Amino acid sequence: MTILIVGGTGKTGLKLAHLLRAANIPLLITSRSGIAPESFPAVKFDWSNPSTFSAPFDKDPSIDRVYFVGPAAVDMIPIAKPFIDLAIEKGVKKWVVLSAAQSSKGGLWAGSVHQYLHDRGVEYTVLRPSWFHENFSYVFGESIRKRNEIVTTAEDGRIPFIAAQDIAQAAFEALTTDEYKYAEPYILGPELLTYDEAAALLSEALGRKITHRRLSTEEVAQGFMSIGLTDNYANVLANAEKRLASGAEEKLFFVDGGKTVKYIGKARLREYIEKNKELWAAV
Repeated sequence: MTILIVGGTGKTGLKLAHLLRAANIPLLITSRSGIAPESFPAVKFDWSNPSTFSAPFDKDPSIDRVYFVGPAAVDMIPIAKPFIDLAIEKGVKKWVVLSAAQSSKGGLWAGSVHQYLHDRGVEYTVLRPSWFHENFSYVFGESIRKRNEIVTTAEDGRIPFIAAQDIAQAAFEALTTDEYKYAEPYILGPELLTYDEAAALLSEALGRKITHRRLSTEEVAQGFMSIGLTDNYANVLANAEKRLASGAEEKLFFVDGGKTVKYIGKARLREYIEKNKELWAAV
């Protein structure tokens, strides 16, 4: 039986593909081009083109599990529902959804997908990671290279930054075991850091001063729009970042017991920075 990785060339999907290949588990990656790196089997799939939704099942009818990375939308379900319905019809029994720490069932982003899978009565796990290590290259890369700064509205909020590799490991365990069946684990890094502290780590590794400049929510939203996000999505993301200032994700680090499930990753931000210093070479 095959695991379909929707968004398989993204930050977590490709890392998950490596874990599945190492375990000799059949997999299929979706991409807009229909091509995946490193000879992984792939199929063309595009959230903006529903005619591609059946392509994975045409290529491999044995797909029974899906790792779901949804479209970039504040509410994913209007776009994703036709695919989910089709996949269930084609025999998909287990879903592992990449969501976010601040996205609850029925809420923003993948929260609507979470609610829909619950309502459909299928088996699911919803991964709710904190902010990625990789954001320091994908989101802040240009500002670090050109202006030696990180810009956020998070103030002094402490964040359990998480590595994409650790998210992929959590996804692998959820897809291949019953460990997180019907759960929504928070995926957190092993330490809490402010953006000031992250800037200090970058300064040490790069040998030049990197600062954390504090912006308004509106300014941060403009920054997200400048990297291609829609106005609505950028504003929602900027407000999520602002909630970090009041401890929205710091508190998750200390919550134990009850219905709260946590997966604590191993990688520390310092390790990511040290391994990827060339990403922030000054220009």
